Amino acid sequence: MNRRSFLHGVGYTAGVSLSAVILDRAGFSQSSRPGAAPAGGPYKLPPLPYAYDALEPYIDAETMHLHHDKHHASYVEHLNTAVAGHPDLASRTVEDLVAHLDSLPEEVRTAVRNQGGGDANHSFWWPILSKSGGDEPSGDLAKDIDAQFGSFTRFQEQYSKAAAGVFGSGWAWLTFAPDGKLQIETSANQDSPLSSGRTPVLGVDVWEHAYYLKYQNRRPEYVAAFFHIVNWDFVSGQYAAAKKAQHT
Repeated sequence: MNRRSFLHGVGYTAGVSLSAVILDRAGFSQSSRPGAAPAGGPYKLPPLPYAYDALEPYIDAETMHLHHDKHHASYVEHLNTAVAGHPDLASRTVEDLVAHLDSLPEEVRTAVRNQGGGDANHSFWWPILSKSGGDEPSGDLAKDIDAQFGSFTRFQEQYSKAAAGVFGSGWAWLTFAPDGKLQIETSANQDSPLSSGRTPVLGVDVWEHAYYLKYQNRRPEYVAAFFHIVNWDFVSGQYAAAKKAQHT
């Protein structure tokens, strides 16, 4: 079964149950993009790299507005509150904080795990999505997915089942492990694979705020729609960077 057949079969009624690399948080143009956060702490809300309605019909504009400008902004605001009075922490990237939770003062560790995880996960999430996405991965990522999972279609099936099966709120990930292998994993709430020493390559947000306005309780439909808007160029680039970092 090829990818298009898989997506057609899954459609919107599917029954299947869905870093060491640090994003350039200043890489999005601050003009013509919605939702840049005002100053108020060391961590800033990155603007969306597209308009709110750019991902329709797969993700609606109102969901994008609320998800980015309200939910993500709240994580950033609360992270700034948590690190206030800790200038040594404020000088570090949020990804570094999340990757080294055990090194943090106990009084801020939980807040950084939750709020910093929410910031890091969402900053990674927005560029994964693209109105011109939905093809297939290329280069080493495509070859290694085939080698690891048997085919891209089999990967989609396993990833979709994992995402749909997350109990409550959380994420499904494709990660790059220190042993050089790809793996599908899930995390609860805003936990990040970075905290366990693995590099996110692909992620899908399965908190209800990411899809409920359009899909209500039909999470598998949302996950199927997600594959129509994956920016595989970005994802493949993250994988290439992770592999390079492993050898430096």
